[in-house]
Parts: sequence; C-alpha cells; structure tokens
Amino acid sequence: MWERVLEIIRKEFRQTLREPRMRGILIGPPLLQMIIFGFAVNLDVEHVRLGWMDLDKSVESFELRKRFDGNRTFTITAEAGSEQAAQDLLDRGKVQCLVRIPTRFGADVLAGRQAEVQILLDGSNSNTASIISNYANGIIATRNQQLLREQQIKKLVGRTQNGPVLLRIPGIRVERRIWFNEELRSRNYFVPGVVVNIIMLVTLMLTSLSIVREKEIGTMEQIMVTPIRPIELMLGKTIPFAIIGFFDLILVVTIALTIFHVPFRGSFLTLAGASALFLLSTLGAGLFMSTISDTQQQAMMASFFFFQPAFMLSGFTFPIRNMPLPVQWITYLNPLRYFMDIVRGVFLKGSGVSVLWPQMCLLALFGVTILTLSALRFHKRLD
Repeated sequence: MWERVLEIIRKEFRQTLREPRMRGILIGPPLLQMIIFGFAVNLDVEHVRLGWMDLDKSVESFELRKRFDGNRTFTITAEAGSEQAAQDLLDRGKVQCLVRIPTRFGADVLAGRQAEVQILLDGSNSNTASIISNYANGIIATRNQQLLREQQIKKLVGRTQNGPVLLRIPGIRVERRIWFNEELRSRNYFVPGVVVNIIMLVTLMLTSLSIVREKEIGTMEQIMVTPIRPIELMLGKTIPFAIIGFFDLILVVTIALTIFHVPFRGSFLTLAGASALFLLSTLGAGLFMSTISDTQQQAMMASFFFFQPAFMLSGFTFPIRNMPLPVQWITYLNPLRYFMDIVRGVFLKGSGVSVLWPQMCLLALFGVTILTLSALRFHKRLD
C-alpha cells in the first residue's frame, strides 16, 4: 500500500513543482501577504500633523503648546489665525487635528474657572481620528491635573511663626502596564494572523486543483484502472500539500521573527501540532471542492468563495465580539476562528496546550468531520 502511496506523492510533487502556476501559488501568496501585512497594513498612529490656533496668546496657552511640541506623536505643521484659515487646513487635508485656544483661556485658568480647549479632527478615517482624539485628550488631561494640583496646594498652605506650612494632599497614582504587546504595534497583531491565512489559502487551492487537473488532462481514467485504491489515491493527493503547508508555516514564522521581529513566546511544537489539526480541515475542504469541480477554474473559484467568508469571519481584522450576534454564532462553525486564537496565543502570550486545548479539540473535531465527509464523497465519485 505505502509503496503505491509514495509513488503518488512523488508524482504529485513533480507535477506541482514543474508547473509555473502551481509554483506561483506555493511561493507567491506567502511573500505577498507578508509584505502587505508586515509593511503596508499599519493601524498605528505615529506621526500626526497638528494645526494650532491660539486666539489668547497667553502664558498658559504657550505652556499647553509646549506639551504638544514635546510629544513625539504630534508635529505642529501649520498655524491658523482665523476660523476660515482653520477650516481651510482641515478641508485641504493639511492637518489631521487642530487645537483651538479661545480668548481669555489664560485668564480663566489663573482665576480657577473652567477653561475650554477645542479639538477639531479630520474624521475621514474614524479609527485614526479616534486614536488622535485620545492622544490629544490625554495631553490636555495631564495638564489639567497639574493645574488642579497647583490650586489645591495654594489652598492648603498655612502660615505659622516659622513660615508657610504645606499640608500633604492625598492622591492616587495610576501605573499602566500593557501585557503581550507592550508597544501596541499593529504589526505584532497582524503578522501572526498571516500564518493562518497562508496555510489555508495554499493548501486549500493546491488540494482542490490536484484532482481536477487529472480530469482535465485525461489521466484520471488511467489512474482508476490501476491497482490503486481510493484511500491510497486520497492519501497520495493530500500528503504532499500537508508537507507544503508545514513548509509555508516554517517560512512565514522565520520571516516574522527575522524581518518583522514579532515576539514568539510560545512553543513551536504547540504551533506545529495545532497546524496539523487545522490542515485536516483545509485538506478536507480542498478535497471536497475537487469532487464538485470539473475544471481547475471552477476549483479556484470555489476555493475563493470558501476562503473569503472564512477569512472575514476569523477575527483576523475585525473583532468577533463587535459583529452582530447572529454572525457571531456563525463564526463558531469556522475553523479559522480557533486556529487564529491559537496562533496569536502562541506568538504573543506564550500560551500552551493547557490553555489552548479547547480550541485544539474543536479543530480536531472539525478536521476529522470535514475530512471524513470529503473522503466519503471522493470514494463515491471514484466508484
């Protein structure tokens, strides 16, 4: 049995590596996705063009400006002297944010009254605008706390014969610590997810094309008259692409660690084991598509229509908890969801089997079910 399976595996490798289109599927998607999600897709807001409109020209407004100047995220690139000039800066996209200091700002601060500062944002990109708003509010809040503390100190200063006495003010100091992605880099979040997409895309498409190719070139009839049994043919057609899937796994992980410096805190054996369970689903789905397709073009279209919804509902880009409740229920039927959690857990959190075993069990369940149903249909079509 295994001699015949090994012959099919060797034949499949030679046929796959000989055809330029198949070589492109093997190498192209991993490199392209890593370049796009590693370099181009970046949700971090690191450089903000800031406009400044100071109608007060006081010491207090200058102190606030120094805080924005001292922040590495903001760069004051333009100043507005009128309302029309401020609107023009935002309309033309010259600034992403504009801080407007009204008149009597300094007088209100010195008098202990509530002073107002207006922040105008370009909301074309809602995500970027929200992040910039949080940054600007944080700077203003820090300055506000300092002013409140100075006013409280003045009120609590008493005098004795020996001079002023400063009473201590009780307070709470907040210390923030970020776990797993200390620098909050979106690259550390996206790149591990590319591992999931590449493994699925490559193995799904290659498996679905392998059997259809035999039908197109007319060799399926020749294979069927040989002593090869359906189970042997199925193993010979799927094992090569499982090996290719592990090759792409090693390739993408190496690129993530060496070029993008994504932290890898877990065990590679855990990642490899979970990948093997996930491959059961992708190989089974590819095998099913090969049985319902008559041409390679049909197989590629079927792979695309299967991959795209699974990709969108995997939590790769959009958090599943933000989706409508019926859609969240649908994601429980998506193997990508569980493998995505496993990969990000291994990369960023260093999670092991003791934490990830529910997702791994579900991957095994989905994989065995999909592969079994596909194998039964594959056996029926050969009969």
